Amino acid sequence: MFFPTLAHILALLITAASGIPQLAVHERRSAAPLGFASLGAAPDSDVLTLRFALTPKNISGLEQRLVSISTPGNPDFREWLSKEEVKAFVQPSNETVNAFNSFALANGLTPTVLSPHGDWVSLNLTVATANKLFGASFQKFEHRSLAQPITRTLSISLPSELFGHVEVVHPSTSFSTSDSPTSHLMFPSSRRNLEKRLTVTKRTEEEEVCDGVEIPMTPVCLQKLYRVPSTPATQANNSIMVTGYWTSPNRSDLSTFLQDYRPDIPSNTTYDLIEIGAEEGAEVPPENAALLQLEANLDVQYALGLATGVPVQFLSVNTPSLDNDAFATAFVETSMYLDGLEDPPLVVTTSYAPTETDFGESMTRKICNSYLALGARGISLLFGSGDGGVRGGHDNSNIPGLCENNDFLVVFPASCPWVTAVGGTEGIHPEVATNLTGGGFSNLFPRPWYQIDAVQTFLNTVPDDFPGQFNKSGRAYPDVSVQAGNLNFIFRELTMQSGGTSFSGPIFASIISLINDRLIAAGRPVLGFLNPWIYANADAFTDITEGHNSGYECPTESVAFDASKGWDPLTGIGTPVFDKLLAAAFEC
Repeated sequence: MFFPTLAHILALLITAASGIPQLAVHERRSAAPLGFASLGAAPDSDVLTLRFALTPKNISGLEQRLVSISTPGNPDFREWLSKEEVKAFVQPSNETVNAFNSFALANGLTPTVLSPHGDWVSLNLTVATANKLFGASFQKFEHRSLAQPITRTLSISLPSELFGHVEVVHPSTSFSTSDSPTSHLMFPSSRRNLEKRLTVTKRTEEEEVCDGVEIPMTPVCLQKLYRVPSTPATQANNSIMVTGYWTSPNRSDLSTFLQDYRPDIPSNTTYDLIEIGAEEGAEVPPENAALLQLEANLDVQYALGLATGVPVQFLSVNTPSLDNDAFATAFVETSMYLDGLEDPPLVVTTSYAPTETDFGESMTRKICNSYLALGARGISLLFGSGDGGVRGGHDNSNIPGLCENNDFLVVFPASCPWVTAVGGTEGIHPEVATNLTGGGFSNLFPRPWYQIDAVQTFLNTVPDDFPGQFNKSGRAYPDVSVQAGNLNFIFRELTMQSGGTSFSGPIFASIISLINDRLIAAGRPVLGFLNPWIYANADAFTDITEGHNSGYECPTESVAFDASKGWDPLTGIGTPVFDKLLAAAFEC
């Protein structure tokens, strides 16, 4: 049942008294972000496609259910839900559907249902109609990183008949900018940052020394470091999904990688490609296309190269445009695709790390709730924690004052409490946190039950005069970490070396998938949503106690967090020990 907020009640009273249409502000911003310039009002006749997230029937009930089934020791532990059981919680009520359809019909509009749960719908309407119905003022905005202007409004309102029935209107007030650290590989700041880390190298026998600093890491090195077996998986219904955007990995490069680094795996072993989204995806500039494929290459190479015998899928999501909100659409498209599968992949890893403020609060919360729904089905969702240390997805020393700004930037989706955020380490003797490993505290999501004690122990070590600004009560990340420094991979027939949490997600995904394989073979439930189990089994990880996550480009003396005993916002609980994790999985 919908209970109107005070703002809604006041809006109704004011508009009823004035005789104007009853609207209440849904989301607003005081100005466009730095770097965006308005070109004036969008033409009235321009056609917009607005997506609406309808209010779910019982999202709090689903949250309570997932808390119960993911917490070790509970009688219903790992009794993951079916597709239809999850749908019963997240689909909109008949009241909500009827309210939205009646609103659309009354205004000559035809809604299109986009999602299997019926919680996403779209409307095609002119700018003039959108401005009238939603109290908006859509404008054209330009930004140096965008090939074409985008249409946005600084404020969006909901009519009274939609109060309590609509959670998100997208894209409306959401902006993101390449002048702030954002998604891997996509924008100029990220591209420059990555290229500084790339080197072309060649494989030598001394690589088997595997020190991870002077000598690069490889799948065999990772097997030795984390005690990962090379014995092939046996269960056909086990799988890893790697997500990517506007690209797919090069199969020839994958074959070369296996020949060079896993000669015990047939070099014709490959992945299944799944393409979703727009039939005609956005036209990607050549320099971005190369880096997007580079990302896809290294993700799949380490998933296939470490999870011996586990089937790997690559989900390529195409969106019709490449504006800075395309990732919000891509994340939603990914979740909707997984929602519709009767037998979804058991582990999904994503190596993209926008900042928590990029999409607007309502969209960010909606995406996070979609991960709640997927976790309830027994899917392990892994995200890299970002490569900017405490300064977002990527730090960029060319942005004036960034390295001196002590208001720490938060990475999303890593900050969502329903995903497992994977940070980065380097070296072996000792293994330490790499300076670029993303970590911090959410400004939107409160600290979840599974990490309350572990995070409080860390906070007790932070001096009272620590100059960094962060939300001490927020969801803390990362949860775990693995190697993210100096790893070899193949791109366009060249052996290359780089680092970043792009590697970390697929590496940890491989370890989880191999454990799932053994659970399935024994007739046991898979690991599913990992975090409560992870924090309950800290002794199955190696605690990493050295490191300072100032970022890749910002100087080491920049204010940041320091690794410490126990959980910390650089490496989480620590790095995995396969045989200990396997034993913990079977003890539950």
